[in-house]
Amino acid sequence: MTSQTVGEVMTSEVVHADRSTPLKEVVRLLDDHRISGLPVVDHDDKVLGVISGTDLIREAARTGRAPGSAVTAQDLMSTPAITVHPEQPVPDAARVMERHGIERLPVVDEEDRLIGIATRRDLLRVFLRTDDDIRRQVTDDVVAGELGLASEEVAVSVRDGVVTLDGRVELRSDIALALHLSWRVDGVIGVVNDLSYRVDDC
Repeated sequence: MTSQTVGEVMTSEVVHADRSTPLKEVVRLLDDHRISGLPVVDHDDKVLGVISGTDLIREAARTGRAPGSAVTAQDLMSTPAITVHPEQPVPDAARVMERHGIERLPVVDEEDRLIGIATRRDLLRVFLRTDDDIRRQVTDDVVAGELGLASEEVAVSVRDGVVTLDGRVELRSDIALALHLSWRVDGVIGVVNDLSYRVDDC
């Protein structure tokens, strides 16, 4: 059972700035491309930070005026940048985004070089699945596939992306496995555990 990865949903063509890009140019990039933020990279394309419209507004509020021409991206970028790797599952990236309250995640390779950007919109596309689709995948891949159980032993119900597992598994450790695998199914935003077990192997 696999979940979609960040690399499958990210945008490869990334609008970015370098550390010396003047703030006026950053504002132009944000406006021209109708985006709310962009990564700042060094000469090796390694991500140094992220600058957003919020950073520009915060600077204007602090000084009482728009950022001056001498101010560069390096002066106002948020650091360190929160980044993800292309092989990370989309649900994991979505939780990182939610935990840090950010709208975009630079995607980097094993040497931390910028290779893409994943926005909240990119990740949310994965979650636009029906409850029936999610229920079928959890039943087929988790209950039958990984646990080898029949649907009458563990019933799966889904409401608004929240999965409920109800029934009995053989081993206590199977419960943790079932919850973990259910969380990794695309579109799942929560898992409710109503499982019991026959043998305590923990």
